[in-house]
Amino acid sequence: MNNAQRDFLNKMAKDYGITKDDTFSHKHYTIITRGGIEKIAAKASIDITYTLEDVGNAGVIIKAVGTDGEARIETFGSASKDTSQSKYYAEMAEKRAMSRVVLKLINAYEHGIFGEDESDDFKKA
Repeated sequence: MNNAQRDFLNKMAKDYGITKDDTFSHKHYTIITRGGIEKIAAKASIDITYTLEDVGNAGVIIKAVGTDGEARIETFGSASKDTSQSKYYAEMAEKRAMSRVVLKLINAYEHGIFGEDESDDFKKA
């Protein structure tokens, strides 16, 4: 972990109440747990609306639009047999879309911080 990432994590702890239990390391990234994402969304007053964009045998795509009162972000979450161990594709796509909106609104991606639901590879060991 570099100094910029450490400083950003300290800011997240101060601003959103993120604790060590809300994060873990994975290869080259810091991962925020589902609970951590929920804390950030609540503390930052992030409002998210979802639209089902596509559903089929191949999987589900959900569009999420989020705002924190100042910025507005649109992104997508998807899940399919190729990208999710869970067969609850709509629910997984929603979790992924939420993680992406929240982390984009707080600029976490700039610091190598990702959400645990974004990839099955990001699960805590």
